[in-house]
Amino acid sequence: MKFRVVIPARFDSSRLPGKALLPLAGKPMLQWVHERSRASQAAEVVVATDDERIAAASRGFAADVAMTARTHLSGTDRIAEVAATRGWADEDIVVNVQGDEPLIPPVVIDQVAKLLAAHARADIATLAAKLENAADLQEPNVVKVACDAAGRALYFSRAPIPWNRDAPTTLVGGAHLRHVGIYAYRVASLRRLAALPPSRLEQIEKLEQLRALEAGMEIRVAIAVERPLADVNTTADLERAERALRVRP
Repeated sequence: MKFRVVIPARFDSSRLPGKALLPLAGKPMLQWVHERSRASQAAEVVVATDDERIAAASRGFAADVAMTARTHLSGTDRIAEVAATRGWADEDIVVNVQGDEPLIPPVVIDQVAKLLAAHARADIATLAAKLENAADLQEPNVVKVACDAAGRALYFSRAPIPWNRDAPTTLVGGAHLRHVGIYAYRVASLRRLAALPPSRLEQIEKLEQLRALEAGMEIRVAIAVERPLADVNTTADLERAERALRVRP
């Protein structure tokens, strides 16, 4: 199986400006993401950006850089431009690794690509982890996912799903899943998704994956073989990542 990784990276960030280039254990955060991606089985790893500062830093650690339009509203749109510009085939698999995931395990990147490859009818694959903290059930920044018995996504939400009617604040083992924000796409499905307008549910929940579900696209979900640590969105997240990388680079 052959797949590619694209790391969409932008400079602007409302909560942590310039976070892709913030120093983390002696390297820009984006370099850690790139190195983790290169340690996967990906045939290519591309940094996709619209900012020359990110492009210059990425070239400094020998990354393959694709300059993209400044008008993209999401990483999905940016990756779709890279796929089109580079002429990738409809059936090719591309994995979206977020530029703020310096602790992403390479085995998880491989897993999501293999999951999509194993299901010929699926458009997208993604991962989940069991919710272990009951407080996260009510936390809107922790996205939850519900699946059918075959592992197809039924719905993603910032609200508690499934809702435990008899004990609303209690976790049900195996039923409550936290979505892990890594995606594998077939290029044809990526192109279709990027061409669709934002959907009704997507705009309500502010979750782009709901656009795919509303359009009837199949999203396969599996439990991550290694639990990824949280992405970096705040100064506190950055400090936690720094401590983790100092202990285990």
